[in-house]
Amino acid sequence: MTLLLIVMLAAALGGIASAAFAGVFLWVREEHSVRILPHFISFATGALIGAALLALLPEALAGAGVAGAHRIGLTLVAGLGVFFVIEKLVLWWHAHAHSDASGAAACAQHADEPRAAGDAHRHHHGEGHARDHASGVLVLVGDSLHNALDGALIAAAFLGSLQLGALTTLAVAAHEIPHRVGDFAILVQAGLSRPRALLLNLATGLASVLGAVVAYFGLRETQRALPYALAFAAAGFLYIAVAGLIPGLHRRADPRTSAMQVALIAAGIAVIATVERLEAH
Repeated sequence: MTLLLIVMLAAALGGIASAAFAGVFLWVREEHSVRILPHFISFATGALIGAALLALLPEALAGAGVAGAHRIGLTLVAGLGVFFVIEKLVLWWHAHAHSDASGAAACAQHADEPRAAGDAHRHHHGEGHARDHASGVLVLVGDSLHNALDGALIAAAFLGSLQLGALTTLAVAAHEIPHRVGDFAILVQAGLSRPRALLLNLATGLASVLGAVVAYFGLRETQRALPYALAFAAAGFLYIAVAGLIPGLHRRADPRTSAMQVALIAAGIAVIATVERLEAH
């Protein structure tokens, strides 16, 4: 099996298979999914931190050598900044779309102020529908871009080594499952049927394969850039874990939940560390 095919299959696993697995939660009773999903998030946090600090970053430093260690550090800092800006743009876009929907609904309401209370209720309902629709569109666009980047990170890791690619794929899939469950909920709220929401989420996963193929050919031609691509991937994983997942875990601070979170984060790190050590031998 060629490396390109392996990269494409791994990207499909990270983007498409994780969406399919997350779709299972749509048919799980809500009280059960509410209890299960936070465990996935805790494990994903550990897997991302482990993949970044125990696999991607050491590989990047080894590839760059002592002379390139400082540039690897700069790449890591720059990567954190890039992911911060990307998140800001997504949040701004999301808020802007909601603002446009609210503004349009408000203008229509003021133009027809003399109408009856029933019409006002319909305007309010229309405003909410517009917001939900905008959120659904943003989810699909954002997921496509996010998956393309995940695919690029997976390709960069496989160009480093097969075991590094496998660990990166595991980390991507782990954090994609809880992420996709939230996206499913938004799409269903936007008015899509559950089967259609599942189909569209699977379709956005194709972007991960596209991103992987583009990165594979781009980085293969410029092998000297590979250590810095791995450092950038490490920055992305760290940012997702620290800025995206950990704040959500802090919403529940009771001792039992906190202990479970620490145990599952440690389990995620331990899985990455164990696989890395086995592959090293």
